[in-house]
Formats: sequence, structure tokens, C-alpha cells
Amino acid sequence: MVGECRVNHIKLVKPTTLLEEEYRDFCKDWEEAGERIAPSVMRKGSMEFEQWVKQLNDAEAGIGLPEGHVPSSTRWLVDDDDRILGASHIRHDLTGRLLETEGHIGGGIRPSERQKGYATMILELSLKELSKLGVKRALVTCNEDNLASAKVIKRNGGMEGLPFTEEHGNVVRRFWINLNPNQL
Repeated sequence: MVGECRVNHIKLVKPTTLLEEEYRDFCKDWEEAGERIAPSVMRKGSMEFEQWVKQLNDAEAGIGLPEGHVPSSTRWLVDDDDRILGASHIRHDLTGRLLETEGHIGGGIRPSERQKGYATMILELSLKELSKLGVKRALVTCNEDNLASAKVIKRNGGMEGLPFTEEHGNVVRRFWINLNPNQL
């Protein structure tokens, strides 16, 4: 799967203040496309950049989490030029809501870099990160109408389970992926 991508030296990195300009460019791409940044953890809001990066990295250690939240790792998919191509939000455990609609991994590829294999790559790399945490079976979800995400999840071994219908009628497709460290 990784070999399918057109650029070779792509990797996941922890959020860092060294990539502030690249983050601003990432956000501009979404704004110009008229879309909301995904995953939502990438929406900094009014927080200072340095404080926001610290908050993202603290969440990985379970520091300062709001009530009901689980530790999570945020990773940025970057190329050789440190351009942020996408982002991944890896939840270390599942609560009731996460089990119903969010799953272990949420992600997004910047609009100008779609259709290049990056979504498949970021999910594959995120599954490896999740496996390192000792998770044996990952839940990855997408909305019923998001056919591109469903294809990416299936390419990474997703087996569709029962869907979940939210109160407002949105149907969430739920896929399970067995994580075998010897296969990843």
C-alpha cells in the first residue's frame, strides 16, 4: 500500500511548533476548498499555536483530558519538505460514543492532495501506531455517503460491522480491522 503513493519519503510525525507555517498552509488549503478541517482535532481555534501543540501532545500522555475523553495521539502526514499532507487522530481506547460513531482513528487529507494514495497511507501508518499501543482490533468509521473513505478502510483490511444511526438520522458505517503486529 505504501508503495502505491507517488512520493516516497512520507511519514507520520508528532505535532511540533517547528511546523507552524506548514500548519497555516494546511488550514488555508481547507479554507480555499470551502471545507471544515478534518480531523476536528486539527482545528486550533483561538489558542496560541505553541499552547495548542502542547495540548495535542499532552493528550497522548493522558494529561489534562476533559471528563470522558481518552488519551489520543495526533500525527501529521508530512513529505520530505515537511508539507503537512494530512492528519490522523488515534484514540487509544473506546468509550460509548467512540464505539458508536468515531472509532479509534479519525483522519483527513488536505483537499489539494486527495486522489494520490495518501488516505490509504495515513490509515495504514495510523494502524501501525495503534498496534504499538497494544490494541488488537481497531474500529474505523465513516459516514454512509463517504464512499472514498469506505474504500480506504477496506483497502486496509476493514470488515464492515453493524452500522450506527445517530439521533439526527446520519448513518455511520463501522469497520473492524484486526491488528496483527506481524502483518503491519
